[in-house]
Amino acid sequence: MTKYIFVSGGVISGVGKGVATASIGRILKEYGFSVTAVKIDPYINCDAGTMRPTEHGEVWVTEDGGEIDQDLGNYERFLEIPILKSNAITTGQIYKELIEKERRGDFLGETVSFIPHVPDEVKKRIAKAGEGYDICLIEIGGVIGDYENIPFLFAAKSLELEMGYENVCHIMVTYLPVPGHIEEMKTKPTQLAIKMLRENGIQPDFILCRGKFPLDNVRKQKIERYSNVQPGHVISAPDVVGEETANTIYVVPLNFEKDNLGEKLMKRLELEKIKEPNWEAWGEMVRRTTNPSSSIDIAIVGKYLDIGDFQLTDSYLSVSAALSHAGAANDVGVNIHWIGAKKIEEKEIDLSKYDGILVPGGFGNSGVEGKIGAVQYARENDIPYLGLCYGLQMAVIEFARNVCGLDANTSEVDKEVAHKIIDILPEQIGIDKKGGTMRLGAYEAFLKEGSGIAKIYGSNKVSERHRHRYEVNSEYHEALEENGLVISGKSEDGRLAEFIEIPGKKFFFATQSHPEFKSCPMKPAPMFDAFVRACM
Repeated sequence: MTKYIFVSGGVISGVGKGVATASIGRILKEYGFSVTAVKIDPYINCDAGTMRPTEHGEVWVTEDGGEIDQDLGNYERFLEIPILKSNAITTGQIYKELIEKERRGDFLGETVSFIPHVPDEVKKRIAKAGEGYDICLIEIGGVIGDYENIPFLFAAKSLELEMGYENVCHIMVTYLPVPGHIEEMKTKPTQLAIKMLRENGIQPDFILCRGKFPLDNVRKQKIERYSNVQPGHVISAPDVVGEETANTIYVVPLNFEKDNLGEKLMKRLELEKIKEPNWEAWGEMVRRTTNPSSSIDIAIVGKYLDIGDFQLTDSYLSVSAALSHAGAANDVGVNIHWIGAKKIEEKEIDLSKYDGILVPGGFGNSGVEGKIGAVQYARENDIPYLGLCYGLQMAVIEFARNVCGLDANTSEVDKEVAHKIIDILPEQIGIDKKGGTMRLGAYEAFLKEGSGIAKIYGSNKVSERHRHRYEVNSEYHEALEENGLVISGKSEDGRLAEFIEIPGKKFFFATQSHPEFKSCPMKPAPMFDAFVRACM
């Protein structure tokens, strides 16, 4: 029988539930259990695909073409397994499904109500996601006290009653602030969050206490008494990224294990460990990440960075993670410098000081000329360059303009340009629904024998994930190659350019895909691994 662990959040959003959930999954995997994870988002969007990255962070793409909240990326990276789009549940999905069933007459005349139909649909989806696994983790997005969370908390309690106490566990990840005017860690917000969780019928079994500093024994005991949890079930979870910290989220499972969280969870769920955990390889990866032998500086030229007076690098979370993985594999620290593409357009940035330049994915016309300028600088000055999705399209436009001498652009930006070197995919013409309609998910590419990209992958065929509507116009493939650009990977029918490279450079590669989505801490994506080595 599958065991279920629900993870909810208290006090503030962004408290780190996703990393905590992924870390718990990794711990249980080390004890020999098969583990999967589900993310519940209480927004009415059916998925994250139509959201601005600066609104909600990166859109994660699954193997089967789901556009999902970025937390699923952490689940995959920590668990090292692909997770399907059905493991992402939103309020929009639930109500859309129920309304469609009602319109078809599937309820046979019943009155469709919040209870029982909404919680039942949630439970059905959780059960399906957990099929075949020993343990299913379910992260409930948002914060306890949000109106939007109520259906999912009701479903969690209902599942506990159906499955039995020994099969369902509840964990709250909470935040303990240290107000600057008193310099004391306060437990009252956590106490109130626990109170609100109980009002939904749920007694937390574990409290993971996030904060700038470790939780001391005085406050730990205070929370234990208030929440009526067992001694030792209130666990300190201080910041791990920032000054004077390990500066990597991958240390979190090791920190949790210092409090024997794995053993305590197994006892609570009446499980016996299948094997002894071995953290040696994981610990070495953490060491290389936090204390590398050398370092390099890489510029990521993006457009989804500014939000008000702040910078949201979560727009490119998987890209920075993949660089970290490659850095750990090569025992080198990767210092990422976030460069707004518009600053390059305004000549405010000197790119000569960087060891490598990376242009990630994106959409629309904002910052396009800045990205093209970054590509040109990398190509002309032989600085290692890696282009991802839009980064490939910008590289092709730059080459067409400055090497082939064409008045070229993407039709996404300029529909009247003489040479639409980048044009919309034929199957995308006329699509008016934006959600879930791009070329999404895993597609195979066939690599040119003897090419640089074939050497990087060690194969002539590779599968990577995609998310795009535009392509390199096949009418220009020949002209590009005649001038020295190698289209070294294509779709099976030969129509789509999947990989490009410029021979003779230290490193000049780009792909229409997103290899960052398949990178893991101890198994970096091949293109990122090769890029980091070139930058070294």
